[in-house]
Amino acid sequence: MADSQLLIPLHVSYIKSLGESKDDLAYHMTAHLRMNAIYWGLTALCIMGHKDALDRAEMIDFVMSCWDDEAGAFGAHPDHDAHILSTLSAIQILVTHDALDKVDVDRVAKFILSLQQPSGVFAGDSWGEIDTRFSYIAVNALSLLGRLSELDVEKTVAYFRQCRNFDGGFGATAGAESHSAQVFVCVAALAILDRLDEVDSDALGWWLCERQLPNGGLNGRPEKLEDVCYSFWVLSSLSILNKITWIDAEKLTKFILSAQDPEQGGIADRPGDMVDVFHTQFGVAALSLLGYPGLVDLDPVYCMPADIIERMGLRKGWKALDRRSV
Repeated sequence: MADSQLLIPLHVSYIKSLGESKDDLAYHMTAHLRMNAIYWGLTALCIMGHKDALDRAEMIDFVMSCWDDEAGAFGAHPDHDAHILSTLSAIQILVTHDALDKVDVDRVAKFILSLQQPSGVFAGDSWGEIDTRFSYIAVNALSLLGRLSELDVEKTVAYFRQCRNFDGGFGATAGAESHSAQVFVCVAALAILDRLDEVDSDALGWWLCERQLPNGGLNGRPEKLEDVCYSFWVLSSLSILNKITWIDAEKLTKFILSAQDPEQGGIADRPGDMVDVFHTQFGVAALSLLGYPGLVDLDPVYCMPADIIERMGLRKGWKALDRRSV
């Protein structure tokens, strides 16, 4: 049954099929997410032990075709403007395939650093939208590029501090309400920067645990519906804080598995909805953090295979995870 085991062969087939749908309108309507989608699909395949299911050379060629030479970074699709999110996904794909030598690291680092605002937060691109997500992306990308030493750490941390709320959580901007995804980006960035002292781990751990609903699923904030993607956002933060046992792992596992499509593969946001590669990736990622049998260990900070982060010498305080088999 779909809710009793992870349907790995079906999920691999589903991810492979996504690149074969170029005649579908939906394929072209999602061009602005293409780089991210390749990262999601590749990472899900890595976690399931099927990294080679997609063609390495084809993936690298696509990434490099998205280079914005004027900006010195990557867009989401050929001829799209550079953005910090697609740039991180490009870096993650190239790192996963050991092809980072194809990147002009100096120019990419310059692009990322140019997006930091006087307040310490980062913008996503030259148009100036700000969000703690972009700050995490900047910290993550600079770390993977080996250029974290060029970041103004105190200025960056100061903005995260402004986004910390009375409940222990973090928001998208200073004064915004706590949100599971924003908690992840702030906690993960602080972990990379060795500044977890900025987190009230007990208060935040309690807030994160309260995201679990009676059906086992997790939501993003109080009074909202459960969603498979929050399985990762919440679990990753709990993993970094070494509090993953604070939630009911068995019930969460059953919820994630119940959102699978048992015929075509893929995972949806919740049971009965349409699957997509985003929820497939973060559902599989959450199962890895829960210690689901047969899955590759995932680093909760970088959301990449742990062995890659280990080899790069970037896995630090979150190395000994409080994992449990379910």
